[in-house]
Amino acid sequence: MCGIVGAVSTRNIVPVLVQGLQRLEYRGYDSCGVAVNALTEQLGQAVGLQRARSTSRVAELADQVDASQGGLQGHTGIAHTRWATHGAPAVHNAHPHFSHGPKASVETARPRIALVHNGIIENHDVLRDQLVAKGYVFTSQTDTEVMVHLIDALYQGDLLQAVMQAVQQLQGAYAIAVIAKDEPHRVVGARAGSPLIWGVGKSENFLASDAMALAGVTDQIVYLAEGDVVDIGLNHCQVYDASQQAVSRAVQTVKAQSMAADLGPYQHYMQKEIFEQPRAIADTLEGVEGIVPDLFDPPGKQGVAAKVFANIDNVLILACGTSYYSGCVAKYWLESLARIPCQVEVASEYRYRDSVPDPRTLVVTITQSGETADTLASLRHAQSLGMPHTLTICNVATSAMVRECQLAYITRAGVEIGVASTKAFTTQLAGLFLLTLALAKAKQRLSETDEANHLKAMRHLPVALQSVLALEPLLVAWAQDFSNKENALFLGRGMHYPIALEGALKLKEISYIHAEAYPAGELKHGPLALVTSAMPVVTVAPNDALLEKLKSNLQEVRARGGVLYVLADADTRIQSEEGLHVIRMPEHYGALSPLLHVVPLQLLAYHTACARGTDVDKPRNLAKSVTVE
Repeated sequence: MCGIVGAVSTRNIVPVLVQGLQRLEYRGYDSCGVAVNALTEQLGQAVGLQRARSTSRVAELADQVDASQGGLQGHTGIAHTRWATHGAPAVHNAHPHFSHGPKASVETARPRIALVHNGIIENHDVLRDQLVAKGYVFTSQTDTEVMVHLIDALYQGDLLQAVMQAVQQLQGAYAIAVIAKDEPHRVVGARAGSPLIWGVGKSENFLASDAMALAGVTDQIVYLAEGDVVDIGLNHCQVYDASQQAVSRAVQTVKAQSMAADLGPYQHYMQKEIFEQPRAIADTLEGVEGIVPDLFDPPGKQGVAAKVFANIDNVLILACGTSYYSGCVAKYWLESLARIPCQVEVASEYRYRDSVPDPRTLVVTITQSGETADTLASLRHAQSLGMPHTLTICNVATSAMVRECQLAYITRAGVEIGVASTKAFTTQLAGLFLLTLALAKAKQRLSETDEANHLKAMRHLPVALQSVLALEPLLVAWAQDFSNKENALFLGRGMHYPIALEGALKLKEISYIHAEAYPAGELKHGPLALVTSAMPVVTVAPNDALLEKLKSNLQEVRARGGVLYVLADADTRIQSEEGLHVIRMPEHYGALSPLLHVVPLQLLAYHTACARGTDVDKPRNLAKSVTVE
């Protein structure tokens, strides 16, 4: 959720730190800041730790630290963009945090330690009390400030040793980067439960929470393992494992894409990403010539998936948010096409309840980033219960989720900058449909004819999506109706009920209109009480086995004065009239229909948010990659 960048170099590193923050800003944007072991402009001499912090966007911070305007410069520094957990978005809660030592006057004493942090420290209250008793003065409401004072209290001239001792006392999740006034060419980092990487340069080294932050700076990346502590300098770096033994970690070449993507003709990244879906689906399906287990094998290890598929009888899907809804669609596919029982769990709930493990279950995680804390924790919980067969559908090949699962299918959505997920969702569905077919074939429940027909339909998806995107002007008109509403209802049946859920989520995420979704058959069991002419009701109406039942549900809404907005297949014979607005989908798409029907709902949410003037790409209170529980 938050972003970290750190660096040691022979050049002024501030522009690199700020640029890294700009690339990570989409992940968290309540506040931001940078701290350096500062240099005098004239003599290049160290003058100690200095920082700049802002509750505006990174662009405003960049103006603050502009060296040409008398701002910061230095060879060693750390930077952070924050999504608030402890403490409101305010300058005094923004990172980096300083420690001036015990019983020091914060106003006059020079800071000794600076720190940035992603994650949550669960025992911060106990540690805070201990540090206050030692004379430390707290100036924020954050859990992070506890760590910087703790490291200061342990510091005896060796920053690495102080950090190693401090992390032994921490409970919770963290990725940190720390600098000390008296060690001007050193940054120490540590991680547990939150991602952190080391970027290898020439006479310079970097830390970051995401390789994206270092795009254009270095493509030589080391992914730190759980519990690692890393000590970086100009020409050296040493990693220590959770037992504090020196270890080697593999360097990987990672071609991270720059976040400075050109919007082109689009007004927002979300709109651009909606229109990138035909390309994203085509890329995700590239190279799929047939349905074989090898599609899910780890790199360089053929035959693993075939053995796993032969030894599973059930599927358990673990995911959060939009990814959870893609899993809900997959449940319908797995049980109808592969005839495999499937359970879908909200990852943030799964590990906190008693469940019945089955070693013959395939545990499937779904995540865009591959670093979602709740989903990672639920995966580890399932493994601890004795379920070894794991597979992830993920958009980041180098992520923790991919490294920790037996099998993987990497979607190729590309970088998704808008907080509200669009192309990640549809590419997840594509990967899940392939998994369904692969399991069906492994269980000898997929005929050659059905396999050929499904593959043909999947290859046609990019063209079909282009036809759906051509409906945008009609969705703009709907959005004008929605822009002055404060509540909306979404209905679907069967595998389109999760699509209704996703449509409601998109509307509330970016337009701030309260929206709920229900199976259409549940209307008469309570939600119908909400229906008035002021409550628009959006309905997904494909021409499937439930169509006639759905038409009856629509009549229930109309009889109560409700206004309907229906996404209908062309042959459903649902006609527009007073109180009934119909947009016709270009074609019926059978089992893959959810991939098409979700796109108009994305466009409806997007244009409603535009009409209401909200910040589409960075909606309030939200962040892109949720790396805290």
